[in-house]
Amino acid sequence: MWTLMEEHLESIGIGAGILGTGGGGNPYVGQLRARQAMRENGAVEVLSPAEVPADARVICIGAIGAPTVGVEKIRDYQSYYALRALESFLGTTATALITNEIGGSSSVEVVVPASIAKLPIVDADGMGRAFPEIQMKTFFTYGIPCTPMALADEKGNTAIISQAVNARWVERLARSLTVQMGSVACYAVAPMSAHQVRETAVPHTLSLARDLGQAVQRARNLHENITEAILGVCGGKVLFQGKISDVERRTTEGFSRGKVSIGGTGEYQGHQMTIEFQNENLIALVDERVVCVVPDLICLTDDRGEPMTTERLRYGFRVTVFGFPSPELWTTAEGLAVVGPKAFGYNLDYTPLEL
Repeated sequence: MWTLMEEHLESIGIGAGILGTGGGGNPYVGQLRARQAMRENGAVEVLSPAEVPADARVICIGAIGAPTVGVEKIRDYQSYYALRALESFLGTTATALITNEIGGSSSVEVVVPASIAKLPIVDADGMGRAFPEIQMKTFFTYGIPCTPMALADEKGNTAIISQAVNARWVERLARSLTVQMGSVACYAVAPMSAHQVRETAVPHTLSLARDLGQAVQRARNLHENITEAILGVCGGKVLFQGKISDVERRTTEGFSRGKVSIGGTGEYQGHQMTIEFQNENLIALVDERVVCVVPDLICLTDDRGEPMTTERLRYGFRVTVFGFPSPELWTTAEGLAVVGPKAFGYNLDYTPLEL
């Protein structure tokens, strides 16, 4: 167990922004909201999966919508509204919360209701990165119920999806509601047991984000190599370095979709990288050759180690592109059916990142 304090938010934001593969919402916006909640309501305890009590009711908290909208439309306490709406529908209360993904602002969205409701957070998540759709969670992939789900907007409007055929249908219904809520909403999903969390969650990702962010901050302060600091925490490899030469981005159907082109610099001079994204980075190609593909992580930072989320991409920015291996829960046949390249429309078989 450890205590998440206000001073941890910046490092978690940096780490989760990197691990979020371009998505999960703007980390700085998430920090502001979490900081306000903690100043008003106090710090939050963080439990390792092994510390979750056997009789726990763990509710997953998440955000849904287009990151480009999330920057302009700052959320209120809508994740808390979603939690209370779900508890009211179920006639029971949560004993702990868990984040849906360890990406961008979504990684600390769970801090808002946890601080207000005085609930602990489990040091784990349902992705080990960020993904654009609700069904893309290890929880649902390995049999955890995806309903009922409560959604809420910043005005206090709430909706309940009481039943659905499967998690894909939950995504469709929730996405439609989110568009009506202004393309950004928060949600809470039916409780999990301690056993279900330990069997299906990606463990220790909140502390990983914290450690990664602290490594970046330490390297900055000591004027050390930031790239080496990142690789020292996460493993993986540098895929490319260069300057952004073009960005194509559009917001449609509650997603941010597009691609970014990067002209190589240094040892990559004369080469071109293209990254395609749907909220998150999905496939990276160098000179039209695939070098990394979902569910492996494709992560961009600037020269200070700040995460480059998809809504921040701009012409002329200099970036480093990292590749990190996917959590093992995604590289099984069950996992690849949900988040492998074919799930996103690419006619490719998954090939693990070459280290």
